[in-house]
Amino acid sequence: MIVRSPRSESSVTLLGTVVSGTDLTVPIKVAAVLFVSALTAAAAQVSVPLPFTPVPLTLQPMVVLLGGAALGSRLGMASQVVYLLAGMSGLPVFAASATLPQGALRLLGPTGGYLISYPIAAFVTGWLAERGFDRRYLTSVAAMGAGLTVIFAFGVTWLAWFAQFGRAGVAGALATGLYPFFPTDLVKICIAAGVMPAVWKLLGRNHPR
Repeated sequence: MIVRSPRSESSVTLLGTVVSGTDLTVPIKVAAVLFVSALTAAAAQVSVPLPFTPVPLTLQPMVVLLGGAALGSRLGMASQVVYLLAGMSGLPVFAASATLPQGALRLLGPTGGYLISYPIAAFVTGWLAERGFDRRYLTSVAAMGAGLTVIFAFGVTWLAWFAQFGRAGVAGALATGLYPFFPTDLVKICIAAGVMPAVWKLLGRNHPR
């Protein structure tokens, strides 16, 4: 007889609860990963190019962080790895651009740092969600804020390196890769952070930790 130790309620992901079980089957995991990957690709198509920066406004960060929170750290990260592999294979899943190519070369361009950060950002947000951060609004904001910090850290660092202007490159990277986007992305995660506690409440699992 195999006795399994009960898992902490706060360690159960939203995906595991929706499918009514803590042991997810492989088909469910694959379907969930592909679904979030497809959502990320769809969010990339909702983009607004800005004249002063190669980085467009998109809905991708919100989808990346929500996907990580809902799927958990490993599956959330896997969904973004699949997304990047799809883009590197040449599928038109990256944001449309008149100057930046589709395919693997996109990762070598000025926006490559943001794209490369997605698996790590999803992992960080998912790891915090597995510990109950997605059950309350303020902690959900904190979890998604941590993921957004990863995205900006990678993106701005890559832009500074890509510019290759030393200190001027850092200032330029902040001016073109952080300052224009931070207010809108902050609003987006404040909206997205409300989704997770609301769904948990609907599921009747919003208990104190």
